[in-house]
Amino acid sequence: MTAKIKKPKATIGILTGGGDVPGLNPAIRAITIRALREGFKVIGIRRGWAGMIDIIRDEKADNSKNFIELSEGIVNKAGRTGGTFLHTSRTRPSHVAKVNVPVHLSEEYKKDINDLTPEVLKNIGFLGIDYLIPIGGDDTLSYAVRLYKEGIKVIAIPKTMDNDVPGTDYCIGFSTCVTRTIMMTNSLRTSAGSHERFLVLEVFGRYAGFTALLPTMAGAANRCVIPEYKFDVERLAQLLVEDRYSNPSKYSIVLISEGAMFKGGEMIYKDSEKDAYGHSKLGGIGDLVSAKLKELSPKYTGHKAINVINQKLGYFVRGGDPDAIDSIVPMAYGNLALDLILKGIHGRLVILRNGRYDDAPIDVVTSEKKIVNVSKYYNTERLRPFFHSFEMKPLFIMTGS
Repeated sequence: MTAKIKKPKATIGILTGGGDVPGLNPAIRAITIRALREGFKVIGIRRGWAGMIDIIRDEKADNSKNFIELSEGIVNKAGRTGGTFLHTSRTRPSHVAKVNVPVHLSEEYKKDINDLTPEVLKNIGFLGIDYLIPIGGDDTLSYAVRLYKEGIKVIAIPKTMDNDVPGTDYCIGFSTCVTRTIMMTNSLRTSAGSHERFLVLEVFGRYAGFTALLPTMAGAANRCVIPEYKFDVERLAQLLVEDRYSNPSKYSIVLISEGAMFKGGEMIYKDSEKDAYGHSKLGGIGDLVSAKLKELSPKYTGHKAINVINQKLGYFVRGGDPDAIDSIVPMAYGNLALDLILKGIHGRLVILRNGRYDDAPIDVVTSEKKIVNVSKYYNTERLRPFFHSFEMKPLFIMTGS
């Protein structure tokens, strides 16, 4: 008598796109383990949307670099670590440059910019994916909205260190970023105090300043400058001199979002090269601010310049293992996604709102920009966080959707 092979209820596809953050592997693990135990098959798409456009639709082709069938053994191995073992990319299938079109599609797609969505839809069918769970920020998830409108059953999970996905109070990766920023700032303050200097720390945050605002509110820095408000560097110099003077150890600290802008100026870019979503690489505002602070400081000290310790925290705040929140929230988000699938619901974004897990229509991702409400939470005169009350606010105060 031949053994009966139990057919899976359906097939779930998972992918991670955009920047890596701690918490992605716990999310993949949570989805996979719950799905397998509920009788689903789970496929992990490698390298985000890039893996989805690179698939060769031939059973004999080697697609191991594009997808993998997931098991408890595979996800348990990586489930407590940072990063994403499925890998990631900044790929936008609706806007693929000719040079990035997969070789096997190069004869069909010859424009400078190509929409490979028809191939993505065929590849989803080839893999037999019934439900797709993309984990990413507003760029990655904006393409998920496109697929949902094309008829794909999508349940999205918000991930971004900047915490700027609309519709949710929390995105995977944010807590670890804030934790690392506070920890590293506190480590560097000993050097700033020893040499009686300004400490200038540049942190991630292209359009939203949450990663600078929250650590400053927690006491890691005296001042912060954020993308939502163009700052006067002379005012910043004056405030930091005052902060330094009032500090017995004679130092002061400012956190600077990479997207922060001088009054009358624009964002500072490393080069003119743009990613698939049209974003140029930011970098350098911390260097410029440091030079200006040293130059301007004699005006407020009355005599000599104050030297500066200038550090870009960069990938240090997104590397390594997740903290407690970024271990728990991904587990909850993964299970929320499975709850929706078991109910036959799709086209949703799993979220945290007002301290409670919930879900929202997926197109909330493209409905608006989520940035700091300057009038409510940022003191433009003092260049630091501002709040009236903590009562009934979200866990991270100014991150409410």
